[in-house]
Amino acid sequence: MEFDLIARIRDRAATRDDVVLGIGDDAALLQVPADRQLVVAMDTLNAGVHFPPDTAAADIGWKALAVNLSDLAAMGAQPAWCTLSLSLPQADAAWLDGFLDGFLELAAKHGVALVGGDTTRGPLSVCVTAHGFVEPGRALRRDGACEGDDIWVTGTLGDAAAALAAMRAGAVSDRALRARLDRPTPRVEAGRALAGIASACIDVSDGLLADLGHVCAASGTGARVDVEALPASPALARFRPEQRWPWQATGGDDYELCFTAPAGRRDDVVQALADADGGVAAARIGLIEPGEGVCAIRPEGSVWRPASAGFRHF
Repeated sequence: MEFDLIARIRDRAATRDDVVLGIGDDAALLQVPADRQLVVAMDTLNAGVHFPPDTAAADIGWKALAVNLSDLAAMGAQPAWCTLSLSLPQADAAWLDGFLDGFLELAAKHGVALVGGDTTRGPLSVCVTAHGFVEPGRALRRDGACEGDDIWVTGTLGDAAAALAAMRAGAVSDRALRARLDRPTPRVEAGRALAGIASACIDVSDGLLADLGHVCAASGTGARVDVEALPASPALARFRPEQRWPWQATGGDDYELCFTAPAGRRDDVVQALADADGGVAAARIGLIEPGEGVCAIRPEGSVWRPASAGFRHF
């Protein structure tokens, strides 16, 4: 049955010219361009931790790849290949077909070839490794933020966390909010556009303040964030600021890009993101400062202290 599942995956997976040998052997053979560096990212999604148990198979497939492409986006990389490891309670062909619907839809959107992986019996868990290319010296990293840099974030924040909060409260979440939880948008084109402009970058997976804190730690700086400047979608803007701020600042699962850039390059940032595929909005939310850690400031200037900076895995 395992090989039936693998054959089912192989029959639907697309390929690329740089895949010398894909699914079906002990390992894949892949041709890395001579003038590019290889960028590798891996994330695991577990049922009940990274997605609600009632999540549709197609949405799990989409999200499993999206969170990995988001890591490539944060590095300014162009996605190329991925591998997939699936742990399933039982061999369910119908569930697998649904999963592949979402997974391969997103893969096709970004020209990603599924080149191998593994299937095994166990609790529902999905592990994806994504590979991409970046020009030497142009990778976005966490350690380049400098004092005086602006702090930016793409898109809007807090929708996924708001949807999850509604579900935990036994309420019906807004459809638009739930869509952001189930099908995040990896900002691949934005990451590529920011190469050479942004000084540091990270994707927002565990919460803005927590993830920005990683940038500060790597760069040896501090940061000040204006919570009123955090961008909200129309669906989230209906909530009171004090109610939505924790979702926006600490909720996680946004998969937007938080990046820093010199103040003198504000026009370059706006233009680069406008020229990205479809156009990507961005908001300036704070400033890199001397010191350490991230300080969140209310509109009147007092310090806003959330219960936590973001999601903790352990």
